[in-house]
Formats: sequence, structure tokens, C-alpha cells
Amino acid sequence: METTNTSISTPDKNDAYDLIIIGGGPGGLTAGIYAMRSVMKTMLIEKGALGGQMTVTDAVDNWPGTLNISGHDLSENFAQHAQDYGLQIVNGEVVAVEPGQQYHAIRLADGTVYHTHAAIIATGGSPKKLNIPGEDENYGKGVSYCAVCDGFFFRNKTVVVIGGGNSAAEESLYLAKLATKVYLVHRRDALRADKIMQERIFAEEKIEVVWDTIPKEVLSDEQGVNGVLVENVKSGEQRRITTDGVFIFIGFSPNNSMVPEGTILSPDGYVSTDNRGEISTPGIFVVGDLRDKYAKQIVIAAGEGATAALAAAHFVDLKKNTTD
Repeated sequence: METTNTSISTPDKNDAYDLIIIGGGPGGLTAGIYAMRSVMKTMLIEKGALGGQMTVTDAVDNWPGTLNISGHDLSENFAQHAQDYGLQIVNGEVVAVEPGQQYHAIRLADGTVYHTHAAIIATGGSPKKLNIPGEDENYGKGVSYCAVCDGFFFRNKTVVVIGGGNSAAEESLYLAKLATKVYLVHRRDALRADKIMQERIFAEEKIEVVWDTIPKEVLSDEQGVNGVLVENVKSGEQRRITTDGVFIFIGFSPNNSMVPEGTILSPDGYVSTDNRGEISTPGIFVVGDLRDKYAKQIVIAAGEGATAALAAAHFVDLKKNTTD
């Protein structure tokens, strides 16, 4: 991976990039592939591991053409494909995208500033917290937001999973391979996960669904988590579930802090764009889980990345032809 730390203050047209992509998940990496195919001078900036949330998915069985592949392996395939095209990848944390007339400025935490004709923001989201007593205090001591990352430590133990969507279902099934017992705690009387995921949950003997129930407190001692206090939302009855670990999958909060001021957001903070992924600021696009849409899937993020990169290439060509 190439790392660049040279600060650009007043660039001429040879210093500026055609396109800078922020975020190396499926949307960002696909955008990088299509940008390189469009012969644009392109950089991708990622602060963590390439692949984003995809890297911590145990099994992906809905990527067209591949019956089953781990999220880690699929992430490596995406990254290798982009790198084979010569995509420049920089490790760094972007803190601001500053729109400009001639160039947009991309500001990093270390003070580095890059300039670009177009930008694609693909920063996704971060796991939501329960915000209950004991959650923060026991993070890393039994509280986790990633079963693939931490599940190994709970081999032959009891765990509680909080949530009812696809992520909670997928992670419960993964943990069932390791743990002796998995309690899936959901606040409603029906799961929100896809039907095929629900069928797998109900067929797994190690998983017990605790319906109409919310967590109230993560309990612990000096060794770490030892239980969860839960409450039935219909009866108000509270009880303790003894457990060695708590895995929380209740959704994601959009990472929208660098989105330019004035951009239209949904009530939940997701970014509204046109059908190309462009926001109201010309030349700035948003793709992947940060973009407001009906469903969040790897294949959808990849499609959005391709669309935005092609639209960005058209935007840059028109801009250069107008100014040259």
C-alpha cells in the first residue's frame, strides 16, 4: 500500500487529482476500478482495512457468481482488482471535504491537503450503541460489535446477541459455530432479517430467540461480563441472562461528518443524492451505506461506486474541456 504525506497548498493542474475516493469498502473500491478504467488520475484514502464492513462478515452468499465466500476473501479480491489497475491507495483519515470552484480540497487529520476535480465519499457507517449501563465499561471485556473479530474468545461459552436484522442473524449463526449457547434478544415478536436468514436461525438448535425483550444493563465483575439484565416490553418483567459475552448489532450510524455543509440529509443522517450519486455540490458524490436508499447490500454499494465513477469521469472531462 502506498502512503503519501506530501502537503499540497496551491496546486497547478498537474498537482491536482481527477478524482479522490474516501473510503475503501465495496463502493469505494469499485469506484476505484472504474475510475482507473476511465484513465483518471485517482487516489483512494482509507483509514482502516480495505473492504470496510465487508471484511468482518463471516460468509457472503449473495455476491452474484460466487455461491459462498468469506467477507475477508471478497475484500481481498476487491482490493487486488483495484491495485492491479494501478489505483493509488493512501492510508489516512479524512476530516473534511471542502468544496471549491476550481478544485475541491480533501483535508486529512495530519494536516495534509489534496486537491481534486471530483470526490466520491464512501465512508459508510459505524455500529450503533445501546447506551445502557455497563456497555462502554465492558467494551473489550465481553462487549463486542464484531462476532468475526471476537467470536473465537467465546468458544464453548454462552453469548447474547442484541438485534433482529440481517447483521444480528448472520452474527448469531456465526457464533453458534463456536459457542455452546446463543441468546438472540429482540425487542419485537418477529425478526427483521431476510426470510432465508430467519429459517436458518430457527433451524439452529444452539440459538434461542428471546422475543419482545430489550437489554437494560450489561452486568459484570472483575473478570468481565457475566450477565445481561433484560426487560420484557409487554409485561415489564425483568430477568438476568447469564452470559460470557454480549454482541450488539442494532444498526449503523452514518459517517457523515465530512459531508459538505448544506448537503441534504435524511432524518437519520443519510445523504440524499441524484441517480448518479451526486450531491447538490457539483463533482462530489456519495455511495454505499452513507447514501440514503432502500437497502444496504455489498452488490448495491458496488453498483453505486461504478455509477459514481463513470459520472465523475464525465464531469471531469467536461470541466477540463471547458477550462482548457
